[in-house]
Amino acid sequence: MSADTTELNRQRYDFSGIESIWLFGYGSLIYKVDFPFLEQRPAFIEGWTRRFWQGSHDHRGTPEAPGRVVTLIEQPGAVCKGMAFRVSPDVFEHLDVREKNGYLRLDTTLTFGEGGQAKGLVYIATEDNEAFLGHAPDADIARQIASASGPSGTNAEYLYRLAESLRALGADCPHTFSIESHLRCTAKKDISGH
Repeated sequence: MSADTTELNRQRYDFSGIESIWLFGYGSLIYKVDFPFLEQRPAFIEGWTRRFWQGSHDHRGTPEAPGRVVTLIEQPGAVCKGMAFRVSPDVFEHLDVREKNGYLRLDTTLTFGEGGQAKGLVYIATEDNEAFLGHAPDADIARQIASASGPSGTNAEYLYRLAESLRALGADCPHTFSIESHLRCTAKKDISGH
């Protein structure tokens, strides 16, 4: 599958007659809300876990030196906390471009923090997209993030802002927090020269 999924996503859903739909954000959509929304609520989805396994060639890295950003990987019993946004379908004109580097819009069931459920959409970069990097040790991921930067800023900023947002949501994400810890150690070593 091509790394640019813009057109593919636009062909996947017919929003005719739909005034609003829920969107689940689990990465930068939690803290970089550059789109209008009608409502915002903490939520989670089940059966998926957040992983820094997707390459970023267009936002937090370059084609020559990709950064690493999060996607979701299926894991039975897992719970992924994030933020749900009720949006007008025309918001996807912008989001399909923002999330074009390998992400597909998929159906999901969201459970809201205060209870209740709704059907919605989530962007997931699946293993068959060209930018998928897959598993690596947390320390290696941190080293890659430490050196990556792209049009949207440094990859380190992405990780730090995501970790901060997850703590604010009360989300326990050992994978993200472990990479953050490795990245802070890498940054200290770079400053001290050791």
